[in-house]
Amino acid sequence: MDDYEPESWLIGAEFEQPTQTDLHTDRAHPARVYDYLLGGKTNFPADRAVGDRVLADWPGARAATAAARSVMHRMVHRLAATHGVRQFLDVGTGIPTAPNLHEVVQRVDPACRVVYVDNDPIVLAHSRALLSSAPEGRTAYVEGDLRDPEKFLADPAVAATLDLTRPVALTLINLVHFLSDEAAHPPVRALLDALPAGSFLALTAGTTDAAPERVRQGSRRYAEAGMEVHARPRDGVERFFAGLELDDPGVVLINQWHPELGDGPAPTEETPAYGGIGRKP
Repeated sequence: MDDYEPESWLIGAEFEQPTQTDLHTDRAHPARVYDYLLGGKTNFPADRAVGDRVLADWPGARAATAAARSVMHRMVHRLAATHGVRQFLDVGTGIPTAPNLHEVVQRVDPACRVVYVDNDPIVLAHSRALLSSAPEGRTAYVEGDLRDPEKFLADPAVAATLDLTRPVALTLINLVHFLSDEAAHPPVRALLDALPAGSFLALTAGTTDAAPERVRQGSRRYAEAGMEVHARPRDGVERFFAGLELDDPGVVLINQWHPELGDGPAPTEETPAYGGIGRKP
């Protein structure tokens, strides 16, 4: 991603530009702030301003963001390698940052299929330009919002890519803490209800149980830019897995979630987020 600047996309170089879409680049977007904290370049002054305020309060925010990306890699690898999942629905995709979800799972089986969903047209444009599937598998990119799952599930690209009669892993990484319980739980439940038995939920969510003051400061910085943050205690994150069979080791701080699958754990104080995997019986 370091070779790509957002300005090149805006003038039509290498990317297909939507003809009548307001990109709202004057307002920060969580996916682009996340990209900035990861060291990417697909972000704009409004996004960098939020990221810089967060970093001023909490220099470890970059390490926490990298940890959130790393646990996604570990989760989807385990889903593919241990649980045999070959279909993935990734909602709240974010700016592509190598390795991407489909690259991780297609290393296990090149026939894996992935649908990426995001509500930022810049994310979708970069995804379409930069994310190419192994020839045995397939990837698709759908514009959609977690709060309206029926709409994106009805997109023809979903039916063309995923067989919803067979298990699918729904991945919600670094997403639900931007929504209240009232806004997040109904669509998550609707998505799980739409998936067959044997499907999985992989989810991470910010918490104040670790580094509480840093998380509160970061939440204030996001709120100042019009982005609400709802960090949850452990039992609040566990609610998303109600009715599911939790995979080992349950819902834990993300640095404690199968660190042996990655490059080693990050310090607890730098990973104020919980994560877990649950199976639909």
